[in-house]
Amino acid sequence: MQTERPFVISIAGFDPSGGAGLLSDIKTLEQINVMGLGICTALTLQTASQCLSLEWRSIDEIVKEINVLMSHYTVSVVKIGIVKDAEFLIEIINAVKACNADAKIVWDPVLKSTSEFTFFNLETLPLLKNWIDKISLITPNYNEYNVLKGNGLLSKENTCSVLIKGGHREDLLGTDVLVEDGIETLLAPSNGDFVYHPKHGSGCVLSSAIAGELAKGECLETACRKGKLYIEKFLKSSPSLLGTHS
Repeated sequence: MQTERPFVISIAGFDPSGGAGLLSDIKTLEQINVMGLGICTALTLQTASQCLSLEWRSIDEIVKEINVLMSHYTVSVVKIGIVKDAEFLIEIINAVKACNADAKIVWDPVLKSTSEFTFFNLETLPLLKNWIDKISLITPNYNEYNVLKGNGLLSKENTCSVLIKGGHREDLLGTDVLVEDGIETLLAPSNGDFVYHPKHGSGCVLSSAIAGELAKGECLETACRKGKLYIEKFLKSSPSLLGTHS
């Protein structure tokens, strides 16, 4: 007899290509036997290779939807994708914690798209200093990690964990670094070699896979390792920019 699946809310943008954002998150959660709920932060017009336009939704509407979903469903993990600035993110964090103080939050800090479309107002980043520790895990790539660290975030005093994705590093390509309680753990590619096809939305897939594993009760390191296995399979799924989930 199948037990009820845990619930995860993805709070992210709508990508009509289906490769990133809400659609990609829900596909991922479904594959790992998690019930995915979705709240849209922005409507985008994009393909797998180019983002053409973006329209942000009202934060009041988003907060209302958080309250409705979290009052009706037992949500233990929330994954956050694109948000326009720190104030926007703080409102979301505050709403989630008001509904469930113990809910884990995974934030994938999408600052720019691969095609250099800017999502996040970097000038507001310092406002997150007093809020960063309410986030359970942040999943930046190396470029995003340097931006966050350069704005006074992610210091040794912070208690939030960080998974630095290795897809952009020059040495040990594909090796991620998990920083948890000040301890660094290297997560190397499972096959020893990082051979893959670039994929639109790969960061969304990884962060939502980790969120799903956390909702299933895995510890953070195990959730990250399982998420890494999922993303490796996704990156090798096809030669195109749009990957498939299986």
